This record gives sequence, C-alpha cells and structure tokens, in this order.
Amino acid sequence: MKSKLFLGAVPLLFMAITAQAKVVLPTLFSDGMVLQQRTEVSVWGKSETKGEVIITTSWNGKSYKVKPSSGNWRVKVATPAAGGPYTLVINDGDETKLQDVLIGEVWVASGQSNMEMPLRGFKDQPVANSEEIIKNAKNDKIRLFLGEKVTWSRPLEEVKGRWQYVSPTSVIEFSAVAYGFAKILQEKLKVPVGIIEVAWGGTLVQAWMSAKSLNTYPNVKIPEDNNVAFEDKNVPTGLFNGMINPIVGYGIKGVIWYQGEQNRHEPENYLKMFPAMVKDWRSRWGIGDFAFYYVQIAPYISKTEKLSKISLELQPKVPFLREAQLKAESLIPNSGMAVIMDVGAQNTIHPPDKQTVSNRLSYLALNKTYGMKNIAYQGPVYKRLVIEGNKVLLKFDHAVDLKFTGGDESANFEVAGKNQVFYPAKAIITNDGVLVTAKEVGEPVSVRYAFKAWVLGDLVNGNGLPASSFRTDSWVIPK
Repeated sequence: MKSKLFLGAVPLLFMAITAQAKVVLPTLFSDGMVLQQRTEVSVWGKSETKGEVIITTSWNGKSYKVKPSSGNWRVKVATPAAGGPYTLVINDGDETKLQDVLIGEVWVASGQSNMEMPLRGFKDQPVANSEEIIKNAKNDKIRLFLGEKVTWSRPLEEVKGRWQYVSPTSVIEFSAVAYGFAKILQEKLKVPVGIIEVAWGGTLVQAWMSAKSLNTYPNVKIPEDNNVAFEDKNVPTGLFNGMINPIVGYGIKGVIWYQGEQNRHEPENYLKMFPAMVKDWRSRWGIGDFAFYYVQIAPYISKTEKLSKISLELQPKVPFLREAQLKAESLIPNSGMAVIMDVGAQNTIHPPDKQTVSNRLSYLALNKTYGMKNIAYQGPVYKRLVIEGNKVLLKFDHAVDLKFTGGDESANFEVAGKNQVFYPAKAIITNDGVLVTAKEVGEPVSVRYAFKAWVLGDLVNGNGLPASSFRTDSWVIPK
C-alpha cells in the first residue's frame, strides 16, 4: 500500500487556482518554489487545450509557447541570476499564477534513514542540538520540499509535496542533514536555496534505480508493471518510479546522498550499482554531470546488531561497504564523499551528530561546485606504502599537519603478513606519513586502518578532516 506521510494542507490559493484552470501542474511547481539560477529550467504539466499553453516569467517579461501532446506539455524557460520573489503565469485559456517564486540554487537530498532523519529525530534517537536549531529556524530564502514516500511498479509523473520556507514548524519534519546543508549554502552564497527531499529509511540502492539501469544485473528481479503500489519499499525500481522519476528534469545544481547501510551485505555489487544509478539519473536529467556528493556510512554497532545473529554475521562486511563507497568516488565524475569516521555512535546506526555531516557535504559543494577554494573538504587519502623490514610507512595525499586526535599514537591500525592474519599495530606520525609496526609480524604485507564496523577514526589532517578507513591489500572479501 502507498505509504502515508504527513505533508500538511496544500495552500488553499493553489487549490483554488488548479480547481478552476484547465492546466494541471505537479506540486513541485507551486507557490514558493525555487528555480535554479542562470540556466534553462524545464516546466511541465497537463492541459486539455487544443491550442497553446503560454508561460510568462515576470523576471524578464518573456513568454514561451508550447502545444500539448496527448495532454502533456513541457517547456524550457531561461532563469536570471538569483533573486525574487517573482511570478510565473501559465495560461491555456485559463490563467494559473505561481507566486513568491525565488531564483537560486536547487539541490536534491535522497537516500535512506540517515538522510530522512528529521530534526525532531526518531523515537528514542535524538538529533544533537535540535531544540536550538529548530527554535532559531527562520529564513524565507530557504525553501523546503518534502516529497511523499511512495514505491510504485511504474514510473509516476508526480510526487506529492509542497514548498515551505524555513520556520520551526517546517524544519521539525525535514531532513536534519539536508536542512543543515541548505543553511550553510544560503549563508555562504547569499542566494535563495531550495532543497527537494526524497528519502526513505531502510532502503536498498536497487529500489532507487530504474529498470533500465538494473537490466545488466541478472540476479535482480525487475517487477512487472501492474501500475500498483508495492507493499515492500525495497522492491527494485520502486522508489525510483515513485519518488525520483517525478522530479527528473527539474532544474537542479546537484544531489546529496546518504545511503549504503542497507547494502552492507553486498559491497562488491554496491560498487557496481551505485555508480550505475548516478549515471542513469544524470542521463535522464539531461543537464550533464551535475554534482553528486554523498556520505560514507558511519561506524556503528547498534543494539539490534548485537542481538541479531544475521546482523552480527554482516558486521565484517561493513568496512568493505565503506571501501566500495571510497572507490566509487573515482568512478563517478564530479562527485565527492563526506567522510564521517569520527562521528559514529556505538549504539545506533543513526548518529545524532548530523551537523558535522551537513558541514562536510557543504565543504564539498562550496569548494568543488562554487569555487571557494579556501574551504578545505578533503581529509588524508592513502597513497602508497613502503616496507622496510618489520616496519611499514604509509604515505598520504592531503596530509599537511597529519595527526591523531587522541594523542601521539593510534590503536586503529592492524598489520598482517602473507598468512593474512591481522594483529593490532603501533602507529606513530612521522615527517613522511604514518609508521606502523606489530611485534607479531616480522614480514608485513598489508596494513588496515579503522577497518571495523565500529571504530572512532582518529587520523586527521591540519584542517581537522578525517581519513577514510582503508586497506592496502586486495584480499578476497569474506563471504
């Protein structure tokens, strides 16, 4: 059945307009929306007119004409530099006027529960500092669109939602990560920011992929198109059909993504499917390789993980899933990964520190997308190793002022010989990198750092940005 999500009442003005007009618009196009600046954005809808639909934009007084085909129409309109509010008038004989339209930067926020997690938190799982954030939430230059959670057997044309400006009432149910990201962008860029949230907890990447992008995976069963809602949110293609397809083509600058925990049982498949998903989304949007920034899953061993035999068996797979995310960065053009090895929570898969996640996503966007090169976004990245006797020297990029946050030594490194048995290692910072030794290993072959389900990463550079977990070997992932 279709999942129910409280969205609040659609503005009465919009309801009155659409009731009397022949033109029908998706709720994505409504009062208070944000359009991407300095580009051509698509506007679309339905109309019964036999003539033309005329779209007039107040920012330049231009009119665009399009003739519906089978009742559907779509047109591209030019947008100026950031500003507003403006109006957008759509006329097919009856007039629909969209008001309070802003021009600025638009991002999509998607993924599973850590992206969905609202500022109010989940039951018995709070968001850090949420009361203060909610209390101070007041900014009409940030607009939030919370999409309904829908899984469907065929691509839908609309996902229900409404645009709201930032207030204590609107942010309480909105993604804490996405709101924090939007808030930083608006403060730094000084332009309106729109965030479209389409996220659902506990979901596989396969559910967010189109049927076309899954065709190369014979082990993934693509469901029949019966034009019905799926009972299971993890049916392949269901979330793409119900939540992504309806927004494809809306003018955006990029996507922020936080997902992966649900695929921890299949890191090798994830490394293939995740980049394929991004490639397919970009192809459908048709605006080139828009920015795609994502979050590496945090360290955790939740209470349920301790109690569940199946979940315990999956614990060794977790660092390999993080490794797949790390490798994906080199496979996905114009992408970046926010490393959060230092902000996990041992007893929950939903770490309460969402502000750090927002910060690190924003560093990526501000530096790589908006050209603010003075904003650091990258932690230390393992480059190569040098073995001398029983010692291993690890070298890194982005390693100026390398340090351990807990002191002079770290307990997060392990060393193995050719027998592939790992032992805890002593690790110290040198002028050249990190020197690692283990008394049990006379002839080291491989080093692993923070390569566990639960660990608090402690290797950072001078900007305080953490290194990802990593391994220097390519030994087979355990079954």
